[in-house]
Amino acid sequence: MIGLGIAFGAVSVAASQFLGPRKPTPEKMAPYECGVPPVGDARERQSVKFYLVAMIFLLFDIEVAFLYPWAVAFRGLGMMGFIQVVTFFALLTTGYVYVWRKGVFDWGGNRRR
Repeated sequence: MIGLGIAFGAVSVAASQFLGPRKPTPEKMAPYECGVPPVGDARERQSVKFYLVAMIFLLFDIEVAFLYPWAVAFRGLGMMGFIQVVTFFALLTTGYVYVWRKGVFDWGGNRRR
């Protein structure tokens, strides 16, 4: 199965080289980054909102990573496991309310501090 997958990938790449259209233009040859034109300095400063949203995403991503094992072992954990997950969600909700009150989710111009 692995050999079949590798062969399919190699044949697809080779076929695209021979069958694909070849009309390179400067626009087509330019690197593409999420719809933003790649011009300017790569070391320009980013908004703090970008980093805050990234940290919030990590916070909720970690929540899901902890929630799966808990859900699998739910019956074996008993009441103590239930109390632990309720405490975990209480702490998570506290963090969510904190960043909400700080205005991190408000992408408009008005930001409360």
